[in-house]
Amino acid sequence: MSDAWNFCPRCAARLESSDEGGLPRLSCTGGCGFVHWDNPAPVLAALVEYQGAIVLARNRAWAAGAFGLITGFLERGEDPAVGVAREVREELGLEASATTLIGVYPFARQHEVIIAYHVVGDGEIALNEELAEFRLIAPERLKPWDFGTGFAVSDWLARRGA
Repeated sequence: MSDAWNFCPRCAARLESSDEGGLPRLSCTGGCGFVHWDNPAPVLAALVEYQGAIVLARNRAWAAGAFGLITGFLERGEDPAVGVAREVREELGLEASATTLIGVYPFARQHEVIIAYHVVGDGEIALNEELAEFRLIAPERLKPWDFGTGFAVSDWLARRGA
């Protein structure tokens, strides 16, 4: 439960922990009915296939040598398949010619739910300001990691028979 919330954003009354939906949640003591549900944020992840290789990118905020999938937040009212294509376009400058759902994965450490897709990207890679560099990895050399988007990589590889 978030410690950052002390007062109701609707009526400014104090928030206190109460049982809502079977879990402790911060609820308004002023009677307006506000409950801070503190649900995880939906995150889109793209395992981008480009010219037969997989694109791994390094965010500018990450340590040198740390690479991962293309990710971003799902926008309000956005279809996840449309959103993942948007993220690929925004971050890599590629158009998605195909998107296929890999799976949905909890990522409790970041308080997120990852919706992962295999995306075939077309065009020329042009990194946006968020990304520092990218690598193209042959699918047979791709190794999953044991957290976050790594589970989607593992599932995608398993479906390919790798």
